Parts: sequence; structure tokens; C-alpha cells
Amino acid sequence: MIFSSALIENAVNEFARLPGIGKKTALRLVLHLLKQDPTQVQLFGEVVTRMRQQIKFCKNCHNVSDEEICSICASPSRNKAIVCVVETIRDVMAIESTQQFNGVYHVLGGIISPIDGIGPEQLNIYSLVDRVQQQGVEEVIMALSPTIEGDTTIYYLSKRLKESPVKITTIARGIAFGGELEYADEMTLARSISNRLPLESYVQK
Repeated sequence: MIFSSALIENAVNEFARLPGIGKKTALRLVLHLLKQDPTQVQLFGEVVTRMRQQIKFCKNCHNVSDEEICSICASPSRNKAIVCVVETIRDVMAIESTQQFNGVYHVLGGIISPIDGIGPEQLNIYSLVDRVQQQGVEEVIMALSPTIEGDTTIYYLSKRLKESPVKITTIARGIAFGGELEYADEMTLARSISNRLPLESYVQK
């Protein structure tokens, strides 16, 4: 791809760093911004910069937040005794879109994957154990993607929580094995949460 402007080329290269954005799409986005009013483009840049500089991660559940504690954890209408363990922030958004869950979340920040060099120490596991032990949690729902890595993480977490008097369940297998939670349709995801199973039943299968 040949550019007549180094400024355009640099902008295209930066957009192409985004996931799912190739050079052609990046060029289309850059040319779109070039057609916009300069004040709109400036606002776009300021919003992105401000988001990156000011965004926080909830001290309680590790979800993104504007404050030290996210709006979900801070809400008096949420059931703090039920914690839904998810892999990423995208999974929180996927489950919230179903409007079928009224508990709170715990974002691990990934799943155990030795082949990728990700072990328990890289994830928000110790803070989950502390929450269960200190915050009166009654049920932990394992809402991880049904993959080998997801199952490995569930098994590890169940061992870490074994000594705690907490009910451990997992979402029903309405999600196909090997699928990613964030790509499940809302109806399937809602049913998987509503029809969650005791962890023992899941492991036996």
C-alpha cells in the first residue's frame, strides 16, 4: 500500500494495530476522520486519551470502573452473596446484556494456560479466595468458556475454594465446548446461567 502522506501512513499503521483491523479497514477509518470537522476529530482523540488515562479497575472485582469500586459492586440492589467468576471484562458485558443475573462478578483477567505461560499467579485468583472468605459469599458461579483451559481453571479454583463453606456451580453446557463465552447469543447465555449446575455434576460429565 503506497501513501502520498507520511501522516496518513502513520495513522493507518496505528489503526491497524487494533484487533480485527487490517490495513484496508484502517485506511477507510483514517479517510473517514479526514472528512470530519477538525473539532470532532479532536474530541475523538481526547475521549480515547481520557479513557486510557482515567479508567480504573474495581478494587473488589477487577471490572473496569470510573471509581475505585465499580457500579455493579456498589449497587445496593445486587446480591453480593453470589459471585460470578468470568475470564474477561467482555464476559461481564455479555452476561449483563442478558439481564438475568443479579449477583456480582469477579474478573480473573484470563484463564490458566501453561502453553501460553499463564499460571494462577498471573490471574486474580488470590483476591477471589479472599472475597469468599471475608465477604460472606454463599455461591460462586464458574462462568468460564467451556474449553480445556477453562475447565483447567475451574478445577484449580474448586481446589482453592475447597475449604470454604461456599456452594460452587458452573453454567450449564448450553455453550458448545470450545466456544467463547462472549460470542454466545444472549438467550443461550441467559439459560446457561439460570440452569447452572453443581460443580460435581459438571466434572463428572
